[in-house]
Amino acid sequence: MTVADAALAASLATGAGQVLLQVRQRDLPDAAARKAAGDAEAHRFLVDELTQQRPDDAVLSEEAADDPIRLVSRRVWIVDPLDGTREFSEDGRTDWAVHVALWERGELVAGAVALPAESLTLATAEPPTLAVRPEGPIRLAVSRSRPPVMVAELATRLGGELVPMGSAGVKAMAVVRGQADAYVHGGGQYEWDSAAPVAVARAAGLHTSRLDGSPLRYNQASPWLPDLLVCRPELADDLLGALADTL
Repeated sequence: MTVADAALAASLATGAGQVLLQVRQRDLPDAAARKAAGDAEAHRFLVDELTQQRPDDAVLSEEAADDPIRLVSRRVWIVDPLDGTREFSEDGRTDWAVHVALWERGELVAGAVALPAESLTLATAEPPTLAVRPEGPIRLAVSRSRPPVMVAELATRLGGELVPMGSAGVKAMAVVRGQADAYVHGGGQYEWDSAAPVAVARAAGLHTSRLDGSPLRYNQASPWLPDLLVCRPELADDLLGALADTL
């Protein structure tokens, strides 16, 4: 990985976000049409740019068939052109994102999460500074539409509170931005859902792991990841201990 790769990740995420904002301004017939156009056009932007700027690298995208060449590639871009399609399709919502990450020789080495509706991109090129945690109960970011029972039980055990919001990237970045203290996900995701958020979270000094504390691994034969923990480092031991009792 070079400095140029980190800058490229940020540029790509921001550029795809601009494409999505343009899609949002169109007079499309319904939410389904907006989702489809957003997914397709942001994906096309990212793939075209990567083909031009990093032609020797492989790509794993939510919006494309999985190419097995990535499993023998030294460098793989893991992208989610539109994370949070439900929120993107709803007027006025800002909790959707674009994910761009670079995996190289076994590790995530660069990443960016764009929050286009907020005109913000968080990236490893300029790692965010972790905000000071305010006094009060632990705040757990959860899905606004499908809050998991396991996380509700965890909040009860820790005397915490749930903070509902949209996409996976938004939840992870809420921890980076100090809007939540942890993002705990046990329902399974794909690599593109978390690769870029995890890269940015690590760069900001957060703890990232599976729910049992084991490492997150990317560019695997199956891109399915069963669970995920992103949290403030000083809370990791308490959360992992409580999760061991809850799971």
